[in-house]
Parts: sequence; structure tokens; C-alpha cells
Amino acid sequence: MAGSTFQTNPYDLSKLLEDCHRGVLQLPDFQRSWVWDEDRIKSLIASISRSFPVGALMTLDTGGDVNFKPRPVEGAPAAAKDMKPNSLLLDGQQRMTSLYQVTMRGKVVETVTPKKKKVKRWFYIDIRKALDPSVDREEAILGVPEDKIVRGEFGREAGPDLSTSEQEYKLLMYPVSKVFDWDRWQDGFDKAWPGDSNESVREEFRRFKRDVLENFKYYRVPVIALDRSTTKEAVCVVFEKVNTGGKPLDAFELVTAMYAAEGHELRKDWYGDDGHKGRHSRFVETLRPAGLEVGIIANVGNTDFLQAVSLFYTRERRREAEKAGKQGKELPAVTGNRQALLDLPLAAYKQYEEQVEQGFLKAAKFLHMLHIYRIFDLPYQSQIVPLAAILADIGSDWEHEANRAKLVRWYWNGVFGELYGSAVETRIAKDFTEVPVWLRGGPEPSTVSETMFRADRLKTMRMRLSAAYKGINALLMKEDAQDFRSGQKFDHTVFFGENVDIHHIFPQDWCKKQGIKPSVFDSIINKTPLSFRTNRIIGGVAPSVYLKKLEQGDPTTPGIDPQKLDTYLRSHLIDPPLLRADSFELFMADRQKRLLALIEQATGKAAYVGEAGEDGIEVEADDDAVEADMTITA
Repeated sequence: MAGSTFQTNPYDLSKLLEDCHRGVLQLPDFQRSWVWDEDRIKSLIASISRSFPVGALMTLDTGGDVNFKPRPVEGAPAAAKDMKPNSLLLDGQQRMTSLYQVTMRGKVVETVTPKKKKVKRWFYIDIRKALDPSVDREEAILGVPEDKIVRGEFGREAGPDLSTSEQEYKLLMYPVSKVFDWDRWQDGFDKAWPGDSNESVREEFRRFKRDVLENFKYYRVPVIALDRSTTKEAVCVVFEKVNTGGKPLDAFELVTAMYAAEGHELRKDWYGDDGHKGRHSRFVETLRPAGLEVGIIANVGNTDFLQAVSLFYTRERRREAEKAGKQGKELPAVTGNRQALLDLPLAAYKQYEEQVEQGFLKAAKFLHMLHIYRIFDLPYQSQIVPLAAILADIGSDWEHEANRAKLVRWYWNGVFGELYGSAVETRIAKDFTEVPVWLRGGPEPSTVSETMFRADRLKTMRMRLSAAYKGINALLMKEDAQDFRSGQKFDHTVFFGENVDIHHIFPQDWCKKQGIKPSVFDSIINKTPLSFRTNRIIGGVAPSVYLKKLEQGDPTTPGIDPQKLDTYLRSHLIDPPLLRADSFELFMADRQKRLLALIEQATGKAAYVGEAGEDGIEVEADDDAVEADMTITA
């Protein structure tokens, strides 16, 4: 008789985490290691603290025909290895490991920042922010360094200092590592705030316990449990589906469904139909270079577009509230977050859609003006949203030179401040509200005022995917860098006609033969935009050799006058005598200074050249290398 081989039951989160700790619940050994970054951990904590669903888990009972080698969740005690598990976690490893690491171990958590730096973090909940309904819960979750002292730019202490329990009590910062064991912490808290005069503070904590901490204690997770009769083929198929399944339901799909109830076909707006090109197709074709299938804004997604529209709608709601006399926390936020998209009325969408589309089309022109032609060379895809919204808002004002100069400065501060890599919703909303005011003579937007580029960052810029790396390449082309061979400037036509890309100045092969480490010669300091043909001539020989080849020419390429060639080199911020002498170290030091001056010109501010180090260890590498480094021995 046919029957189901699985059950679906809710389990207490605390029980599941305790099972991970004891080794009763383990992972199949083919699971990837835990690599969640700091922002995702904060988001997960925030969701649990509000009793929001974080998805179901899927487990497989052990003891059947499927005999995977088990391994404990990262960070579980040694005794967990010796335990024979009752079940294996097929889906939900990242969530469960993150929650185990931050709530059960009582140890600092090793994770990575959005800039791919390895760091050690303790996580806290700001009690007052968590109780404030006007504050996004994720903003109430704080990650602090291993010594529990938060520092600002260049190592200066910026607070809070949470290095002692007394400081936690004083600043009303609750350690996430105590969410399942709050009695002892509360005892210390009550002693720190004694007497009738502090009753309101103690009541504040009691409300925090009821409204936030009890959400952890009573949180239940749906678990799909495959029983031990499940075949290996079925387990493999299920595992593949839950890890690489179809497109998840996103905000665009939900908004489409809501608008359909009012008779509007949002999907047709975006994708078009047989007789009508949709917005997506129009974006793909905007400023599409000959020979390429897509233009610079082709990767703008439907939720990106709705996000930009939501910025206009929420700003209008805020302005209306201001006119009505509301102040402070009574004012609705200007935002383009997921909830704002789901709250976007059809009437507001129709009101702003054409204006916002024009903003994205202008954004494409703006990026071309900066010599950013291909999606591959785009520093940040996410920065297109505020750029388009700002351009849509200011209309023809962007045609004025003074306004364009400010927009360019704002854009490069976002790039070289590396501010649009992760968790960008707040940044997008701030830029949308602050930049237009700045253009009208108001204060600098925070993206400009807060950015500080570090001189030593140039040495660590090695990855082609780095936003700042791509930014320097575009700046060099914008500054009229000329190809070593042809002397042509890298305008739109030359860029695509000559297949221009970033190449080494001191070739890799030569550097390796000199014993120079890739971590040194692969930095952006030793790279510059060159045509494919020029790079072929350079080959793997010393600069002195390939410069001589360029001067002498060959049957197919005329020789170049040495003084003219020196002019080409200087246009790339290269000192010709140093390159001709093959003086690698002197060249690197000199070009670092020149590139730094170029960045300072673009951002409009001096770079930091001090010795205070950044928090974390540089790990510009592929995800597999990061994963290997981040694996915690159980």
C-alpha cells in the first residue's frame, strides 16, 4: 500500500539547537561548510526576534538504506562527534548553524563582512531600538568586535564599549548568546538599575523579555522529516530540488498578483507581449554597443524598478505627513524595502512609472559619460537604483555642469567608499533624499561626507570583481589614457573596436621570474586599460624589452617615437624612466601616489595615509577559498 515517507511537524527552535549541540542532529558530510556573512546573520536574528518565519528545515532519519557519513554542526563540542545522530539536516544548514553559533556556543563567532573580510563578532540586541516600532528591527541588531569595543574610522573608539556585563546593563545592550538563558543576566541588570527611581528601566527590560526574548524561547520551526525508508535516489532528488530549485516567489510576483486583482497586468509592463516591447527589453537595448547583446542597464531587475518607484511614493507620503503637522517618529520613512514594494498602490505605480523609466535611461547615459560601457565593468549594480531615482527626480537639472560635477563626485564616493556592496536599502533611501537637496545648495549627502579612502587599499585591490578596482579603470579612461601601441584614447568606439580590458604593466611572467609575489604584482597599481593587440605585443617580457619592441615596430605595426611613447605612458599615470629601467618597487610606490591623487580628485577629498588598520583580515579570494578558511573544526 502506497504511503507518505515523510512527516511535517513544528519543533521548538531551542530543542533543535540543543540537538545540534549534543550531536543528535548532524549534517551529511557532503554539505557545504558554513559561510554566512555578518549581515545575513543579523537579518536572521531580527526575523526570529519578531517571530517571522525563516523557512522550513528538512531532515532525514538515520538507520535506513541511505548511509551518509555524518558530521556535527560547526562549533559543536568534541563530544558531538562521538554521538550517533538520529537525523541528518538536508536543508537549513546555514540557518541552523548561524543560530547555533550566536545563541548556544557562548563564544565569539567567526564570519565575513560584505567586503569579504574575516572578522570575529559578538551579536547584541539594542533593547530600546528593539522596542521602538518605528525602527527597523535589523537596525537593532549589532555586531561588535571580539573585545566588544566598537571603533570608528582609523581605530578611534566610537562606542559602545560592551567589554563588561556592567557596560551591557548600562547601555541596555542584550547579548544574543543569552537569548535562551536570561535569568542570570536579568539578575545583574536589576542590580545595576536598583531602586524606585529606576523602575521604569527595569520595566523596559521586562517588556523586552515579553516582546522579544520570549519569541526565541517559543519559536517553532516547521520540519519536513524524511523517514529511514526513503531511498537514496529520492534523497538526492529532494536535496537537489531544495538547494537549486526554481525561482522563489519575490516581491515582483506578489505585487503582480495584487495588481491583477485591480485589472492591471504588471508582468506585461515589464516583459511585454507579442505586439509590445516591455520595459525589460527597452532597458536591454538602451545604449547597446554594436556586437554586444545587452546595454549597461540590462541587469536592472523588475524589483529594482519597483524599488525606485517606491522611493517616490514613500517620500510623497512623508511630505504629506509633514504638511499635516506630524514630526519625528510619526513621519513615515522614505524607503524602497520589500515592505514598501508590497505596500505600493497601483495608482502610485502608474503615477511615477514613466518618470522613473526616464531616470534609468538617463543613468545609462551618465555611466557612459564616466566610460563605464559594459555590465562587467560596472562597479555596483545596486548603485544604479539611487542614481536613476535621483536623475528622475531632478529632471533636466542634470544637464547643468555644476550639478553633473556633484553627481559624479557622489557616484565615485559610493564606489571608492565601497558603500553599495551589501545591505544597501538604507543607503539608497538616504541618497535619494539627500543628493537632490545637496544639488540645490544643501549639505553634503552622507555618502560623500562619510567616505574615506585608504591609501593602502590600492595594494589589496586585486580582484576583477572589486568595485573600486573597476572604478580606477574607468577613471583612467575618463582621464584620456592612450593605448601604448596606437595612442588612441579609450572612447566608446575604440573601447569595443579594440577589445580593451585591464592588463598588467609589469607582465605576470616577468614578475614571477623575479620572485615577486602575485599578492603584490596583481594589484591594480600594476594594471591599466590596454587593447588586446597591445597586450599581445607586451607578452611576458620586461617593460624595457616590450617598450623597445613598440619603438622599433614590425612589418605590420609602425614604430613609435620614444618621446611619443612616453606621452602615452604618462597618460596612464606611469613614470616612463622607472618603467624603462624595470624598477618595479619604485614604479609601484610612484604609481600608487599617482592613482591616489586620481581618486582624491574624483571623490573631492584627501585619502587616509595613516597606519591605523581596518578591522578584519583581507580575504579577496573566491568563495571556496573563503569557505575553507572559515570552516570551524568541530
